[in-house]
Amino acid sequence: MEFFPEMHISRQAAEAIARGLYTVARVDGLHEREAGLIASFWIDAGHGAAALSDLERGDAMKPADLATILRTDEERQVFIKTALLLTWADGEVTDAERKIVREFAAALAIDGPKIERLESEVKDFLLHHLAHVQNTDATLQVVKKLEV
Repeated sequence: MEFFPEMHISRQAAEAIARGLYTVARVDGLHEREAGLIASFWIDAGHGAAALSDLERGDAMKPADLATILRTDEERQVFIKTALLLTWADGEVTDAERKIVREFAAALAIDGPKIERLESEVKDFLLHHLAHVQNTDATLQVVKKLEV
């Protein structure tokens, strides 16, 4: 199974996902890497970098509002997986980040076993990208963080 399967996301869904990601990122302060991940998603979804500033200035996305826009399981899982990746972007997942991701998951009808599966997929994805790193001490430190 592909981590991020190829799929069409409407402009409305892409904007909602990006706004939801900003909401997650802002709970403990927006970090440069988080902003970069959101920008990458927005641009990959086919939208210009200029419109990204509109997202930055926009209101926080409420979980219930996101649930009305993201109607398919695929869209909802893409959001949660991306949000989970986002929480790791600055190297530390805070309690506030965990809480907001769980709130979004609940609103999107992604229950305990499903969120645990998605968290496991995200950790596997991150570990896979570390497999070729030469600095084994640094790699072990990251692995220990992921085991939390």
